[in-house]
Amino acid sequence: MSTPAYLNSALSVEARVADLLGRMTLEEKVGQIMMWDARVDDLSFIATRQPGSVLHILGEKLGRAMDLAAKNRLGIPLLVGEDCIHGHSFWKGATIFPTQLGIASSWDAALLEQVGRVTAAEAVPTGVHWTFSPVLCLTRDLRWGRVGETFGEDPHLVGEFAAALIRGYQGRGLDDPSGLLATAKHFAGYSETQGGRDASEADLSRRKLRSYFLPPFERAARAGAMAFMTGYQSIEGVPSTANRWLLTDVLKQEWGFRGVLVTDWDNVGRLVYEQQVCASFTDAAIVALRAGNDIIMTTPQFFEGAIEAVRSGRLKESEIDAPCARFLALKFRMGLFENPRRPDRARAVVEIARPEHRALNQEAVRRSLVLLKNDGLLPLDPAKVKSIAVIGPNADDDLAQLGDWSLGSSQHPKEAGKHPREKTTTVLDGIRALAPAGCAVRHARGCSISDSDMSGIAEAVAAAEASEVVVAVVGDHLHLLGEWNSTATLELQGGQVALLDVLEKTGKPLVVVLVNSKPLVLPASARRAAAILEGFNSGMEGGLAVAEALFGLLNPSGKLTVSIPVHVGQLPVFYSQVRGQHSLRESATGLTTPSAPAQDLGYRYADLTQDPLFPFGHGLSYTTYRYDNVRLSTPTLARGQSVEVSVDVKNTGARAGDEIVQVYVHDRVCSVTWVGKALKGYARVHLEPGETKTVRVTLPYEAFQLVDADSRSVVEPGEFEILVGPSSRDSDLQKAMLVAV
Repeated sequence: MSTPAYLNSALSVEARVADLLGRMTLEEKVGQIMMWDARVDDLSFIATRQPGSVLHILGEKLGRAMDLAAKNRLGIPLLVGEDCIHGHSFWKGATIFPTQLGIASSWDAALLEQVGRVTAAEAVPTGVHWTFSPVLCLTRDLRWGRVGETFGEDPHLVGEFAAALIRGYQGRGLDDPSGLLATAKHFAGYSETQGGRDASEADLSRRKLRSYFLPPFERAARAGAMAFMTGYQSIEGVPSTANRWLLTDVLKQEWGFRGVLVTDWDNVGRLVYEQQVCASFTDAAIVALRAGNDIIMTTPQFFEGAIEAVRSGRLKESEIDAPCARFLALKFRMGLFENPRRPDRARAVVEIARPEHRALNQEAVRRSLVLLKNDGLLPLDPAKVKSIAVIGPNADDDLAQLGDWSLGSSQHPKEAGKHPREKTTTVLDGIRALAPAGCAVRHARGCSISDSDMSGIAEAVAAAEASEVVVAVVGDHLHLLGEWNSTATLELQGGQVALLDVLEKTGKPLVVVLVNSKPLVLPASARRAAAILEGFNSGMEGGLAVAEALFGLLNPSGKLTVSIPVHVGQLPVFYSQVRGQHSLRESATGLTTPSAPAQDLGYRYADLTQDPLFPFGHGLSYTTYRYDNVRLSTPTLARGQSVEVSVDVKNTGARAGDEIVQVYVHDRVCSVTWVGKALKGYARVHLEPGETKTVRVTLPYEAFQLVDADSRSVVEPGEFEILVGPSSRDSDLQKAMLVAV
């Protein structure tokens, strides 16, 4: 018997796909475009349904699943997916990095690419081919439970960081056996929630999508992402899984995307039982396929529904052939028919134990730690500090530090266990390890996050009163974050506010360390602390970096990619607000009028400022920097031309440090309402004490685009302000003028 053409690797991918597709039954085609949840013990569905992909299956069980797939009539290999979200999250002992929001504070795309490479190196030997990462959603309403999964609130940064992580995951490309197929998700607008509630109707027009939500995804497509995932939300009454304009017209036709589009978890089923736009699973199968979905994740009823749709004449078999061909082409390009990339446990043990992976994780946290406030207390002088009280519910909680999408979080059952405790350095661990000889370290949990039990506060106060410095570690916990877990408030929960209040009353110098999934509202006692360090969910090495910062072994350089509000009522508080609301200006007489020409007071509520507590781009250092001489390579912008922005930055302090120079664009007069300013470039620069460097950032022509009333991306003639500085705060920015002609 001759070898089938589809098994001949010398043939083109197109020829192999055509040959294999021609041999497949309808049932085999439908099975191929289905992804099954493999957490069940019974794997017989691999023989009866012949799925093309599975998820949530690791170890010896995965080997059995691959064996079963190989025994099917055509022997089509499985594609194995897993949520490797910030590391190989669900493999016990793997390297767990800071969450996306945490590592985004590094403003370091090269670092993110390295993180993607290490994640792939640890995941691939366990038999995983595909990660459902990165998340390209924009942070909008901070009450949303999935804020920590995002890179923050800015479309430019989201696109840059996502492209870097995709390059890291995928390595040399689809045929790289050490590569991990990346997924750009959730396409698109999923984070534009109502009331912060997960998966709700997104109040978005097509123009708004093109203005803010689609550009990062287009950047990901150009960067080589070969998988996209839909969101749970609906837009203008159309669930994303049913949105042909979004999935086919924009993604596949306009952008030329040639990869595969996978639904999120049971999205086709949700058309029936949740969003209730389809009366049956047969209807849902037709809607999903005609919208442009290629792979149906965890909707088992799709199998019978799609087959019934074809046999009843409501769906053409060619409408099954198209997504099936796309998926088969992906498998051929990955070389899975020749090398199914089976798990190799011995190799996985070696990869996960590599010291350079731990070292990269340490560097990731060091670059990501954000110093929000410092009145001069930090860094602590090791020669003078003889006692430290480390207090708070997150001071020694490894699960809180690792965050969501990791063993111990809600996505895997409790019996799956958690990462080995010794793999994670908590804040308490780090301080104990680095405290100078003779320095007493006292620890008290103080309170709980999940309830208002105050029984531990007396012990915490005693520890604080017996110490010279207090480090209070507060934030949120797993039950307050992630899918399904949006919050109605951003206040610190449990007894944390009471704990901070009594710690302040001790009169001891107070450092607040935040271990949290997203920005939280800080009580006055925390805002008055001598210093505040933001670490977010900083992964396995977070506590080490915090201790290094406390004792001056590192100079913090992270900058926020998300704004931190004063009050939940300020939401939305992201920096790139569309201008146009009423504002008051203070006149020379002191009266406030809409038209008085004096200094702008900024937008505000009648009872509260609209300014955040800490704005996008904010982050302090143990040194200081001065910006001078902002200049442009040209005073005018011609069509297709780029502009080089230069600024002289001097380290005016006594320590070496890294500064993140930010470049924003303000279009002074537009044909439509537009954002007040938008980040379009940045650079990370290292400066020794007293050193000055000229920092150059090139802005391409597209950096000056807006989306007009007809949803076209255009550069309109007129004046632009180029704003350069250390944060998005207006008072931090220097400007130069540019005219587009």
